[in-house]
Amino acid sequence: MLEINEVTKVYGEGKVIALDNVSFSIDKGEYVALMGHSGSGKSTLLNIIGGLDRLTSGRVVLDGQRLDDLEEANLVDIRRKKISYVFQQYHLLPSLTALENVLLPLTFAHNADGHERATRLLDGMGLGKRALHRPSQLSGGEQQRVAIARALISDPLLTLADEPTGNLDERTGQEILGLFDQLNREGRTIIMVTHNPEAAKRARKIIVLRDGRIVDVIVN
Repeated sequence: MLEINEVTKVYGEGKVIALDNVSFSIDKGEYVALMGHSGSGKSTLLNIIGGLDRLTSGRVVLDGQRLDDLEEANLVDIRRKKISYVFQQYHLLPSLTALENVLLPLTFAHNADGHERATRLLDGMGLGKRALHRPSQLSGGEQQRVAIARALISDPLLTLADEPTGNLDERTGQEILGLFDQLNREGRTIIMVTHNPEAAKRARKIIVLRDGRIVDVIVN
């Protein structure tokens, strides 16, 4: 489903090599963790997969389509329809309710059943009674659940999570990781960046990066 072929990313006129000839593939339904110390290249790789950053050389192929050579307008369309993001920072709009935040990705999609789907997603995450609350009225864990529901509203092919439990206490973090486990059991394809070995063990495969290179692949 996803193929990364000899991807290299260089910043600053060749002075900083963030990714150095990285290659791997991910099948539909896999749950993969990208691990490594700060500066290892894991977040850069996630951003390249998600079309938020451009590679220097190599290829990124998602669902049979190359992403690396797409024009920005086409790449935006791919991100809207096939890729979703869950960030460490929740990035919810403070003036909107939880329900309205979940519906945001459908603003230009003309999805007739969007409201019903958003309500179901929030119900499934235990937030049915909090749907009309604004982010300031929600706990950190509740805000991250809203962010995950927003990521799923367009039924993406691939969900990317960048340190999704980084701002949460241990108990709440475990609840969010349990939610990702459930989503994967339902067939969702997930790539998660984490520096936490315990979080990485929840994934089926761990790809370890160091200095922009893959140094190990662990299958759980």
